[in-house]
Amino acid sequence: MTSQTFVHDFGLAVRQLREARGWSQEMLAAHSDLHRTYVGEVERGLVTPSLITLHKLASALGIKASELLSRTDQIAALRATQYLRLTAIAC
Repeated sequence: MTSQTFVHDFGLAVRQLREARGWSQEMLAAHSDLHRTYVGEVERGLVTPSLITLHKLASALGIKASELLSRTDQIAALRATQYLRLTAIAC
């Protein structure tokens, strides 16, 4: 997995958890003391969040930072599985 793929998967994990709570980006931004546009950039994988941002987002979502990273790993594993399936179909 490349660094850019990891950043994208992290953003997807944040978005999924935010949406599961029924929150807007504005609500997550307010709970995490981040700017709304920055939360959007994180979710789209356009920026590489710092450890402090990881902590702020996880705390706002009511989970541990390790759980947020674990969710990111799950997304990466699913992406790899789907890639393998598509590769098998193409053969």
